Amino acid sequence: MTEPMIRDMTPNDREAVVQLLAGSDPWMKLGYTSDDWNRLFCPLPRERDTYVVEVEGKVAGIAIVREKFLLGDYLELLGIALWARGKGLGGRLLGHIEPIVFGRTKNLFACVSDFNAQARAFYKKHGYQEIGPMPNFLIPGSAELLLRKTAGPARGK
Repeated sequence: MTEPMIRDMTPNDREAVVQLLAGSDPWMKLGYTSDDWNRLFCPLPRERDTYVVEVEGKVAGIAIVREKFLLGDYLELLGIALWARGKGLGGRLLGHIEPIVFGRTKNLFACVSDFNAQARAFYKKHGYQEIGPMPNFLIPGSAELLLRKTAGPARGK
């Protein structure tokens, strides 16, 4: 495998990103379809930092960061293609995003579905703490868990 490259998402990446997300969980279980993803990515999300990780010329992952959420930023989406999982690409995306975020704010938030044990373990490994559940937030009978990684209190020395 050649060295992964992280770069800003372009309109040319849209189809690959939609396929990546539409064909994998947790998004399928949460009811997201190709139509939902096409609406989100056409045009590309505005007022967000949108990155892809590319491996051997193929889009292998996507991350979207929204600035100014609570007292920090929000990792709105992190997804890795099924064929690229388990290769450290999610960690690489976080390693790209976190210095940018912590250069401007003290907190980075994310959400993960309570049924997504793999993602929960991933975020815990990378220093995120579960703050609390939001029951029945996206689908009945399931909760989205708010996560936080911090570089310190938002106010203070």
